[in-house]
Amino acid sequence: MAATQTDLFMPTTEPRFVCDAMLGGLARWLCAWGYDAIYLRDTDDWELIRVAQRQRRILLSSDHGIFQIGWVRDGDLPALFIPPGLSRQQQLELVCRHFHLPRREARCMRCGGELAGVPKADVWDRIPPKTRLWLDRFYRCQRCGQLFWEGTHWQRIERHLESLSDRLIATEPCKTDSPQH
Repeated sequence: MAATQTDLFMPTTEPRFVCDAMLGGLARWLCAWGYDAIYLRDTDDWELIRVAQRQRRILLSSDHGIFQIGWVRDGDLPALFIPPGLSRQQQLELVCRHFHLPRREARCMRCGGELAGVPKADVWDRIPPKTRLWLDRFYRCQRCGQLFWEGTHWQRIERHLESLSDRLIATEPCKTDSPQH
């Protein structure tokens, strides 16, 4: 059985996203939520579509115009319009609800790569002196090499993500084992 055009451009089993330039903050928060997300600056609508197709990414955009292009308009390319004026947290909540995204291990907020634990000694020269004194767990992006640690910035991000997780759980429909009559 031959693949249809839609099959060729459906995302991989784990959703990956490409955001337009207006949604760079959303891309970073999707990475914190555990998903591979990139954003493209200084590019036109057609290039966004080509990247989404080539890399099998879901297109996220606040640009009405891109949703008039055939591939997107006709549903051949998975895409979601993000209304302008939403905060980054509201944008993330919208995407998580729309695509039913469970929270996963955080990814690099710079490039979307996976994070792996790294021994403190291996990155000693990259750790700020005061941070060396009070933290021992460090993570390095396997794609771009960015170094992360669970300091105060990480803790603030974690609080935002926990708040979103609580909101998503609180508004899930109740599931029961007995059939509804």
